[in-house]
Amino acid sequence: MKSPRKTALIAVIVIAIIGVLGGVFAVMQHHTAQKKTPRIVATTYAVVQMADKLKLPLVGIPSTENKIPARYAHVQRVGNPMNPSAEKIASLHPTAVYSVTTLKDQFDRSFKQQHIDPHFLNLQSVNDLKTAVSQMGRTYDRQEEAKVATTEINTAIAAVEKRADQAAAKPRVLILMGLPGAGYMIATNRSYVGNLVTIAGGKNVFSSNTQEFIQPNDEAIKKANPQVILRLAHAMPKTVIPQFNSEFKSNQVWRETSAVKQHRVYDLREPNFDATANMRAAEALKLVSNWLYPRS
Repeated sequence: MKSPRKTALIAVIVIAIIGVLGGVFAVMQHHTAQKKTPRIVATTYAVVQMADKLKLPLVGIPSTENKIPARYAHVQRVGNPMNPSAEKIASLHPTAVYSVTTLKDQFDRSFKQQHIDPHFLNLQSVNDLKTAVSQMGRTYDRQEEAKVATTEINTAIAAVEKRADQAAAKPRVLILMGLPGAGYMIATNRSYVGNLVTIAGGKNVFSSNTQEFIQPNDEAIKKANPQVILRLAHAMPKTVIPQFNSEFKSNQVWRETSAVKQHRVYDLREPNFDATANMRAAEALKLVSNWLYPRS
């Protein structure tokens, strides 16, 4: 017959084992629940578009004038994409927060103060966009949705490349990015819109190995004599487009360009165009292709 002391010891060991197993089970359940129901915050509209294509749930979205997908109509707003509220984001207890690499330096510190470790997606080109979509598809078990999204983009790429191949020469293209109250910058081949132009078969008159945007120079613009001018008004278009119109009327350099003489100046607006790639890339490519090769 077992002694009372030995019986008690065995009971304690059994209870301890049950407790450990229960704890492990609880942790596994917690992780499983997190995997099944992620709490994702998208701080830019481009990420919202990606999440919508992948049919992902969101608990936080940016404050924007763009049309929000119906599935996110009642989701908490976390502030302007250029300056999201780290406090609001933290209060949502997210499992993942997504932004874009071009904004990393701008508010990375405020995120860290709230103990938020965001994912900064590289959306500087169409290929970068496809990579980001595929990665998110794998992360959240949305591979089929990701495949559909990337196939749509690949189909558009093939179509515009075929159109460009049939042309005798590449048109010279100048891309401008308007800044509310501060004039404009020139977008190089390293920018997202510059990448669209390259894919669609245009020749960006300002190229760079490292810089996305450079300061304008009237003499350089005059010498380049672009045949097509694309004006990106991704922020506050009601302010930026009148600024562009005023600049084009007051500065003789523009009147002397082939693009203005031939009425080949086009304004690029959201949601099809932005400073970074987004899920309207296929439509954006078609538009750029039509502007570069209108008679093809």
